[in-house]
Amino acid sequence: MRMNWSSKPLPNEDKINHLQSEIGVPYEIAVLLIQRGIEDFDTAKSFFRPDLSDLHDPFLMLGMREAVDRILSAIDQKEKIMVYGDYDVDGTTAVALLFSFLKQYHPHCLYYIPDRYEEGYGISFKGIDHAKAENISLIIALDCGIKAVDKVVYAQTLAIDFIICDHHLPGEVLPPAVAILDPKQVNCNYPFKDLCGCGIGFKLIHALTLEMGGKIEDIISFMDLVAMAIAADIVPMLGENRLITHFGLQQIQENPRLGIRFFIHQLKRKINVSDLVFVIAPRINGAGRIQHGSHAVDLLLSENKEVALSRARAIELFNSERKELDQKITAQALDQIKQNQEESLYSTVVFQPDWHKGVVGIVASRLIETYYRPTVVFAASGAFYTASVRSVKGVDVYQLLESCREHIIQFGGHRYAAGLTIKPENYLPFKKAFESAVESVILPEQRIPSTSYDLELTLDKITPKFYRIMEQMAPFGPGNMRPVFLTKDCLDGGKTRAVGEDQSHLKLEVIDSSSARLSGIGFGMANHISKIKSRDLFQILYTVEENEFRGERSLQLILKDLKF
Repeated sequence: MRMNWSSKPLPNEDKINHLQSEIGVPYEIAVLLIQRGIEDFDTAKSFFRPDLSDLHDPFLMLGMREAVDRILSAIDQKEKIMVYGDYDVDGTTAVALLFSFLKQYHPHCLYYIPDRYEEGYGISFKGIDHAKAENISLIIALDCGIKAVDKVVYAQTLAIDFIICDHHLPGEVLPPAVAILDPKQVNCNYPFKDLCGCGIGFKLIHALTLEMGGKIEDIISFMDLVAMAIAADIVPMLGENRLITHFGLQQIQENPRLGIRFFIHQLKRKINVSDLVFVIAPRINGAGRIQHGSHAVDLLLSENKEVALSRARAIELFNSERKELDQKITAQALDQIKQNQEESLYSTVVFQPDWHKGVVGIVASRLIETYYRPTVVFAASGAFYTASVRSVKGVDVYQLLESCREHIIQFGGHRYAAGLTIKPENYLPFKKAFESAVESVILPEQRIPSTSYDLELTLDKITPKFYRIMEQMAPFGPGNMRPVFLTKDCLDGGKTRAVGEDQSHLKLEVIDSSSARLSGIGFGMANHISKIKSRDLFQILYTVEENEFRGERSLQLILKDLKF
């Protein structure tokens, strides 16, 4: 698929020179730092050397005093507490974090994860009824609840209090909870607004620890769970998120909890954010997609090696099943699009009754890789059809669904991802309305994928020293992405070839105008071989990573795109 490239703005030369002289880094590194808002010695120091003292006081968060007092009162009065969380990575890690923290001081705790299919997202009446049956008098909800007004009112009638720890945007009416922890609340002065659900759970145990006379160092061991949630939830890798991820990755590297050792033991290198996103997160999510999210919490709480291994193997099977379903449904959906190509030019809406509801969101993302346009994938769910929606850059699917609401029973989500439910008879009217809505707002440039790069480089700049400094900019993620570079006037260095089982990948040896020579890998790019071999000049967009082969380490370009 053709991709548009654009360069990020180059900073002012005086700023670059000033930062270079202040911290003694190469010109190119100074550019990358200024692009990320780091312009002086002090900001650079806290960026390169994260320190626990840079974490904000948790009591700055609106509702924290009330939350801490209510929990300590429950502990003192020996009340039963339920820790309630969503079934995705953010929710299950948050539950594992708060539950294991509370159990140290209070044995009267249990946790609850709603069933993805029976109860759906967030707080459910079934969950509250279960709490009542268990004589629970306090529910602490994590990664959900900010809009569950009717559920919290219902809990009140059963004499159950709620503390809500959420990071989603509040509605106009807040639930009548004892305390709400959400930095996105209008009157909340907490300095960092981009915590994930597990991050807010961490601030709660930080506050409880301080109140009980402890210090931040006492809870470093919980940061691995927050790092997993930050990576999986794709929140900005800035401020507290970046700091916690730094220490969380250290924890995973040096002393991984028993539940995840099985998944990372084959990674014979330093663990990074990509490993959390592509190795750990799909497996934790797989439990809720295929079976039940409580399997993920059980895994993360495992304290016995044999039990942990058994749980990890079960989760590995769920993940394998998820992958098979994902591949099969994606192939069926692509086939359906080809057969009905004349119906839709601006959007993709597909349905098959037997598609698995747990993977339709993944399938929607996969379809966008082939047909770059807003996508809705439906499956049957009892008497209704439910769908996951994914969008393309700059197109707000929440607004699109708003304009189609006459055909929808309910929907929710945000700008780039959403879910909805319709009656079967409304499928075709919805499909037509959605296509029309997309056509009315989408711009020509939004129909082509685009990517931006940080800097144009010649290959001689990519030295081991340059790479070492750049790696200290990690952990990478939204807001601090791994730097992307452009190099022009490239030629085949002589050893370029197709690799992989199906020979679809490009193993590149490239030489540029600086006469430097580097190797690279372009996944799914072997179709360019003949032009490269015919000595045509080309340009590449790439990131730089370290490759280890037979004990030898070398720098390698990871191609994002290639143009002639």
